[in-house]
Amino acid sequence: MANGTENWVMMVTAQTPTNIAVIKYWGKRDETLILPVNDSISVTLDPAHLCTTTTVAVSPTFQQDRMWLNGKEISLSGGRFQSCLREIRSRACDVEDKKKGIKISKEDWGKLHLHIASYNNFPTAAGLASSAAGLACFVYSLGKLMNLKEDESQLSAIARQGSGSACRSLYGGFVKWIMGKEENGSDSVAVQLADERHWDDLVIIIAVVSSRQKETSSTSGMRETVETSLLLQHRAKEIVPKRILQMEEAIRNRDFASFSQLTCNDSNQFHAVCLDTSPPIFYMNDTSHRIISIIEKWNRSEESPQVAYTFDAGPNAVLIARNRKAATHLIQRLLYYFPPNSDDLNSYIIGDKSIAKDAGINGIPDVEALPPPPEIKDNIPSQKYKGDVSYFICTRPGRGPVLLSDESQALLNSENGLPK
Repeated sequence: MANGTENWVMMVTAQTPTNIAVIKYWGKRDETLILPVNDSISVTLDPAHLCTTTTVAVSPTFQQDRMWLNGKEISLSGGRFQSCLREIRSRACDVEDKKKGIKISKEDWGKLHLHIASYNNFPTAAGLASSAAGLACFVYSLGKLMNLKEDESQLSAIARQGSGSACRSLYGGFVKWIMGKEENGSDSVAVQLADERHWDDLVIIIAVVSSRQKETSSTSGMRETVETSLLLQHRAKEIVPKRILQMEEAIRNRDFASFSQLTCNDSNQFHAVCLDTSPPIFYMNDTSHRIISIIEKWNRSEESPQVAYTFDAGPNAVLIARNRKAATHLIQRLLYYFPPNSDDLNSYIIGDKSIAKDAGINGIPDVEALPPPPEIKDNIPSQKYKGDVSYFICTRPGRGPVLLSDESQALLNSENGLPK
């Protein structure tokens, strides 16, 4: 397995983005293989602002497979981790590191144990698709460590078995998850529709309304919807197939008016399906509804839509502005209605801070001086909702997974394979 000593550690570190669906995935036709009832389309978010970093290590000195998430050790015994590990180990190839004198044959991988450390730079389980980035990074980094020959699309079929939406995080830009027809899921894979440079006018602002864990997990929510919602059956069969074609065309032509209408409509229908579930599932809250109302009012006052909104299984709003100018108007409106609770604007707007600067907002006095948006009728005093938004993340469409070659970015120690 190696020349000389048997206390070597081999490591790989990767970074994977999260994604936000604009045509939603909700409902499985196979729970074990995670096969969806419809196709979905997503936008990959810039990993500079939202990503998972994972280091995977292998060593003959490791006694068992171990994993740490955000510094805490977690169990790897869950079915989804095990499915991914089994699929990757079965495809492992020979690996050689001549510099270190390490040689791992295909057969050795079944006997060697792994250490995995993962870190999300955003709240886990808060409706920001952390499981998507996490499982995609898990599969991508292990695939690199074990020298898999599969391409991203084939890897996406493995990531899908860990978390459905994870399959869409193996590409940047705009990604489609094809539901597939085969019972074994071999054709349920992700494909890239366009890369992140294709429509680089878009700016994305996420209003983090709550970073608490949601009451109904996506997994159990989906199961209950599939069992009880007639609207879901109609959606999957009649509505989504047409919307997928329209969305592909809108992305291809960079047609923001169509993109916006489809995105908002599909988000609202997803939440309608949740309400149609028995018992009903409420992912959005009053703040979510207020944000929708603000965007709808503004879009209707303009000649064409300026911003699209979409909500996953949680109250956080993902707002996609047609261009940078619209994004500056958007951040002004958001700060007017949802001013920060403290004087710390720096931690209230994170990610790409230049958007707020372009909007003329450099400090709290600028927020306090913001005039009411023009679409508000003069005679109606508008209420403000201080403290209802935790913070805003300014970002954009971004690239797919990458390997990090700088060892200082590794989360595990290269000497013993334990967290740094």
